[in-house]
Amino acid sequence: MIAAKVLALATVGATFTYEMGINRNLTTNAFSSSKAQGMPLVVLLLVILYVVLHFVLSRTRSGRHVYAVGGNAEASRRAGIVVSRIRISVFVICSGMAAVSGMIAASLLQSVQSNAGAGNTLLLAVGAAVIGGTSLFGGHGGIIDAVLGGLVVAVIVNGMSDLIQGSNSAGYEYVVTGAVLLLAAGFDAVVRRARSH
Repeated sequence: MIAAKVLALATVGATFTYEMGINRNLTTNAFSSSKAQGMPLVVLLLVILYVVLHFVLSRTRSGRHVYAVGGNAEASRRAGIVVSRIRISVFVICSGMAAVSGMIAASLLQSVQSNAGAGNTLLLAVGAAVIGGTSLFGGHGGIIDAVLGGLVVAVIVNGMSDLIQGSNSAGYEYVVTGAVLLLAAGFDAVVRRARSH
């Protein structure tokens, strides 16, 4: 059964990669044409990061310690886990992922701005994790949650920018994104309270 699943996923992945890797001529106007170069390398990088981080969180002792410290730091300390070391390692990994995302953004934009990362970037990052199912209170979540939440947030932001035009469009984006984050956080709090009773 496992071999069939692996074979099916490999077939789907190979077909998708082949289809996305075909160069296509895109005519932009009557005098010039550009060629789509297929699947971006960012997709491959995201797949590699997903596999590595999922393995670390689900199959290693340090990953289990991260969940334990997030769930209950005092119980983790009494169980012999060095809580400060786990917290520092998580912040280091977070900073490393922020550096990787900054390099990817700079390579896509081919420029760097002094206000990069400002605005609602932090709201979108937290919103992506919470919308995906990661608990704000710790101890629950996964890499796939962050990926799915990021896709939802990207759809919201891109959809709002397409639907709403004008000088107040950024304000409406903040309101809608904040409302979705508030609903996700409220749902998380209700579920956590129901589990505790």
